[in-house]
Amino acid sequence: MNIQKREVQIGRHSVSIETGKLAKQADGAVVVRSGDTMVLVTACKSANPREGIDFMPLTCDYKEYTYASGRIPGGFFKREGKPPEKEVLTSRLIDRPIRPLFPNGWRFETQVIALTISADTEHDSDVLAITGAGAALAISNIPTQKTVAGVRVGLVNGEFIINPTYAERKQSKLDLIVAGTADAIVMVEAGAQEVDEEDVVKAFEAAHAAIKQIVAAIDDLAKAVGKPKYAHTYKAVDAAFEKSVEEKAYEPLAQAMRIKDKLENYGAVDAAMAALVASYPDDAPEQKSDAKKVFKNLKEKITRDEILERGQRLDGRKFDEIRDIWIETTVLPRVHGSCVFTRGETQALVTTTLGTADDQQKVETVEGETYRRFMLHYNFPPFSVGETGRFTGPGRREIGHGALAERAIFPMLPPEDSFPYTMRVVSDILESNGSSSMASVCGGSLALMDAGVPLKAPVAGVAMGLVMNEATGKWAVLSDIAGAEDHYGDMDFKVAGTRTGITALQMDIKVAGITMEIMRQALAQAKVGRMHILDKMLEASNTHRSDVSRYAPRIVTIKIPVDKIRDVIGPGGKMIRSIIERTGVKIDVEDNGTVNVASSDEASAQKAIGIIQELTATPELNKVYMGKVQRITDFGAFVEIMPGLDGLLHVSEIANHRVKDVRDEMKEGEQVMVKVINIDPSGKIRLSRKALLTEATPGAETPPQ
Repeated sequence: MNIQKREVQIGRHSVSIETGKLAKQADGAVVVRSGDTMVLVTACKSANPREGIDFMPLTCDYKEYTYASGRIPGGFFKREGKPPEKEVLTSRLIDRPIRPLFPNGWRFETQVIALTISADTEHDSDVLAITGAGAALAISNIPTQKTVAGVRVGLVNGEFIINPTYAERKQSKLDLIVAGTADAIVMVEAGAQEVDEEDVVKAFEAAHAAIKQIVAAIDDLAKAVGKPKYAHTYKAVDAAFEKSVEEKAYEPLAQAMRIKDKLENYGAVDAAMAALVASYPDDAPEQKSDAKKVFKNLKEKITRDEILERGQRLDGRKFDEIRDIWIETTVLPRVHGSCVFTRGETQALVTTTLGTADDQQKVETVEGETYRRFMLHYNFPPFSVGETGRFTGPGRREIGHGALAERAIFPMLPPEDSFPYTMRVVSDILESNGSSSMASVCGGSLALMDAGVPLKAPVAGVAMGLVMNEATGKWAVLSDIAGAEDHYGDMDFKVAGTRTGITALQMDIKVAGITMEIMRQALAQAKVGRMHILDKMLEASNTHRSDVSRYAPRIVTIKIPVDKIRDVIGPGGKMIRSIIERTGVKIDVEDNGTVNVASSDEASAQKAIGIIQELTATPELNKVYMGKVQRITDFGAFVEIMPGLDGLLHVSEIANHRVKDVRDEMKEGEQVMVKVINIDPSGKIRLSRKALLTEATPGAETPPQ
């Protein structure tokens, strides 16, 4: 075996890349390690290209084996099954930075697989998988143009930390994943706690410096063990024929693409293509096919020419102009919170549902089990773009868009101790012409406020675009991109946040990379757009509803002593089940003594709280209680002053006169008023009846019967 290894120090931790030991039949295979976290990443291509397709058949799959952290999967089958959300999102993190690096016309089935085979409690495997994908491709025979690596950046106490540990990430204001080449950044994914734009740029710079180190190590490894690259050829359309098609179709197509209404625009474009194809004889199918290819490329050229050469967008907007916004809240009568957010031809119907702790989602990963009290789910039905298609479960795109919107809003949620609800937001895209995930952020904030959720601040989002001529260096940043600008442009850079700062970022690009100058311009322009959108949102709803919907559960929170939890639960849960059966409420008791009582009926909730308070009440010194004689002895009587709590009424404290026999003064089961005169350190209670015979006894409490 020819085992080769390269190691580089990144921040306080090292990253090693090894090949030649595992998965040697793959076109490229590496093991990337940091600490005790190890990811095996492979890259393979098919022997022959797929015929008759017009897309690049790249698949990226990431999987976390539970054995990696010494755990056995839950469930009946006790093995890994459907990919959980983290695996889907990490698969997307691998795909997005490497996809632009393949040569034009690549039609070989290509698959990158990343397997987490060892996991410690400090280092996340997601950025190691990105680096592994770049390394596996670099040493393989697959002809990618550049080498990619990935890092995570945290911001703790004003210091940028590269590849922070799980513990450091909990303290960080920024959770930024960056992928890049030696020349530029190619992908960004981030969540943040209202971080300002300049700190984000500094984080990009810190990330890129670390990426350069890793890329250098990968390139050195590829020089030592890399396979000869496959000589890919792409059959281009004849240049003279391409020019003739462009002369014939450019102006009719440009006129069609300038139509502002999306569906009318599409119809005019289809008509222009039909006219072009019909102009060639039926006995020349190759010419018809080539004309379609040129026409498709011409749509991209016109979009870019309008922006870079004419200084205008196809829909007539300025580069920094946001489309018209229309908002309506409380649109659905029975849901807990709702909003319709429309921006241009993109429309989202967003709803909020409030639940109890029982509704939290249990999440299993290699790090262990966690529970989510906030979920945002994104749906993209085919009718939103005027098409038909399967409408089943969410795909990778839907999961990714939902996760981005969730990450944007999450930092602004109220803490659980002040708002103990589980929250689910659903964004149904009803119309789409660009930036539907950012519409979900805006609509999600408004729907939460409509449900009575006291957000710290509303969150808005905007999608930024880029059109760039790499040959001339000319470029333009676009605000609030429409569908065509996303499809034919070079960047989709989503920025979400509050008036104070950024809460989420996501960037995908199609060019080889973008510079810090472009990043700064995009962030500055996004901030202006975000402020405009927030103004429109506040016009529709300037604060959260003062109370939750009458159809939502009412959650009342009380605190009980930790040592009283067992009294509320009862043996085998008998007492808490009894309270639930008697009142019809939901009860959640936490280990710290917090009790959440949920009910759609306020009276039922108060009844349950009353029972719990009686069960957990603590006797007070010098307070008077109406008690019940439980047991009589020669030296006194034991009197129950609270449910399950007795005190000793000594014979000397029963009356003002000398008592010879306690039974002459009281009987078991009799009600008697007593005063607490002593509580010793062990909790034993001494009572007195005699003290009440010579003093006033206002405010005596009658215990429940």
